[in-house]
Amino acid sequence: MSKLFAKPLPGGSFLMLLLFIGVLISAIAVSYSAHWNRQLLNTLYNELSERDKAQAEWGRLILEQSTWTAHSRIESLAAEQLKMHIPGAADVRMVAP
Repeated sequence: MSKLFAKPLPGGSFLMLLLFIGVLISAIAVSYSAHWNRQLLNTLYNELSERDKAQAEWGRLILEQSTWTAHSRIESLAAEQLKMHIPGAADVRMVAP
């Protein structure tokens, strides 16, 4: 019986080689996955920064649009540049449909 345990089994060393290769591939896959995750996270943060800049620019453009289209500004431009005025009651004519 002692001779049976003294001799290593050839299948056992092959199994150990397969397990070693499996662990090695798993370690490389974990390393690659962590690296890829960091790259995607950096891309996400860059895109979020771009979004924040675009939203700030959008807010400034909306404010500028409201300034340019203010009723008082349009009314003063119409009066100054186009010499327009609000007609009096005598100048208004109603047209029947």
